[in-house]
Amino acid sequence: MSLNRKEKAVVIEDVTTQVATAQSIVVAEYRGLDVASVTVLRKNARASGVYLRVLKNSLARKAIVGTPFEALSTKLVGPLIYAISTDPVAAAKVLSEFAKTNEKLAIKAGALPNSILDVNGVKALATMPSRDELLSKLLGTMQAPIAQFVRTLNEVPTKFVRGLAAVRDQKQAA
Repeated sequence: MSLNRKEKAVVIEDVTTQVATAQSIVVAEYRGLDVASVTVLRKNARASGVYLRVLKNSLARKAIVGTPFEALSTKLVGPLIYAISTDPVAAAKVLSEFAKTNEKLAIKAGALPNSILDVNGVKALATMPSRDELLSKLLGTMQAPIAQFVRTLNEVPTKFVRGLAAVRDQKQAA
């Protein structure tokens, strides 16, 4: 069932709004996937905050014109599913994890703003920690010196109390 001009304009507008806030786009060939598998993939994508959509390549090319992802248009060949994410790592993780268990999904390419990634680049991106993981590690690193300082300050009265307890125990023993 083909779309008329108005429906195509709506699809292009929808994808353009997603691309405007995107930090990464990953495309994969889904030839041979059954409906149940695609449903599982969509569920995983939704849980990770990834916009997942099957599009005609001509509509996708029109949606990315004038964006930092415009160079990706040369890689848009064949039946593709598009994963668009505001987290640079999330789209690559979702598709890579799904491709490990389902060999019919083949990652073709990816893009970060103003750079194109090949299959190995997308897989490398998928192994990186997400933004939330990096922020939690950074916060832990920033908090470590303060926590150590507090433990050091707390050690002075603790040693004093232990010393008093030792003197008390010595006097009771004598």
